[in-house]
Amino acid sequence: MAPKGDNVVVSNMKLERLLSMKGGKGEASYANNSQAQALHARSMLHLIEETLDGVQLNSSEVPFVVVDLGCSCGSNTIYIVDVIIKHMIKRYEALGYEPPEFSAFFSDLPSNDFNTLFQLLPPQANYGGSMEECLAADSHRSYFAAGVPGSFYRRLFPARSIDVFHSAFSLHWLSQVPDSVLDKRSKAYNKGRVFIHGAGENTANAYRKQFQTDLAGFLASRSQEMKRGGSMFLVCLGRTSVEPTDQGGAGLLFGTHFQDAWDDLVQEGLISNEKRDNFNIPVYAPSLQDFREVVEADGSFAINKLEVFKGGSPLVVSRPDDAVEVGRALANSCRSVSGVLVDAHIGDRLSEELFLRVERRAASHAKDLLEQLQFFHIVASLSFA
Repeated sequence: MAPKGDNVVVSNMKLERLLSMKGGKGEASYANNSQAQALHARSMLHLIEETLDGVQLNSSEVPFVVVDLGCSCGSNTIYIVDVIIKHMIKRYEALGYEPPEFSAFFSDLPSNDFNTLFQLLPPQANYGGSMEECLAADSHRSYFAAGVPGSFYRRLFPARSIDVFHSAFSLHWLSQVPDSVLDKRSKAYNKGRVFIHGAGENTANAYRKQFQTDLAGFLASRSQEMKRGGSMFLVCLGRTSVEPTDQGGAGLLFGTHFQDAWDDLVQEGLISNEKRDNFNIPVYAPSLQDFREVVEADGSFAINKLEVFKGGSPLVVSRPDDAVEVGRALANSCRSVSGVLVDAHIGDRLSEELFLRVERRAASHAKDLLEQLQFFHIVASLSFA
């Protein structure tokens, strides 16, 4: 993690050493600001189960291995892994087979707050008893758990070792901001902006190329790690527009009040134009075509389902008519996923100022935000032959 301070510059630090959702259990932590992701995930459970129904069942003597890629540090990943394993147990039992032992790997970048995640794990069932007793134990997990730090754009597991890969709300995070986007000499230089939304065509193409390069690396790695007959369920932010500069919900999250808050800091003389321009959010919401091109070019996976799924608003508020609560919800949502990067770029004190301005601006547009801020997701169910 980057050192704290008001004048921290981390321009030369690799993103994968720094990027993480905001850890801990504070107000702006990811653990306390991922309710919307939980709602979206639950709305897709039937699609996950369809994917699992196509997974090949192996001998009960061989452990069944599930991986959640981009697990972050909240309870959502634990819930989904539990759903996956319970569904597979039912499949084994329905065919009269003895369920195997289950292993779950929670994987994210090394900077992820694995401590908070592991504190949320339920206690392990007593494996001294029979398998039936273990699986029937309430409030206990019926699987062995482990954390795997590393970028999912590279290999993470031994060849032919994984039955099911799951990844939700992670693949829109790029491995890096494209170099040309931060290069003053480049036509793709994203001058005056901190996100792709509303940027020029060259900037958009640089982001799109980076996304497709990253996804190609992701698929190539998984094709080596997955067992024959395995499946993968992927969800990431997507867009319905053919124009990559129209990032939809991601554009409203990072391209409006967040962008304006950076401009406020510049106009108030708290940071320079150059300091703002050297910061870009490494997120790209792909179109279906962007995604499909990479899967088909890789050729390792059969596409069972590839569609845009309406996810709803990322804002979960108890009082929609309370503008202050809406503003705080947007600021916390934004901070929970980008706060670590902002802290590293401008330091804690200015980061606090930035998100206060996000909150105020969002509160003054609360009604519009609740009506307009909607996320769409790319949902992909892929099988490995």
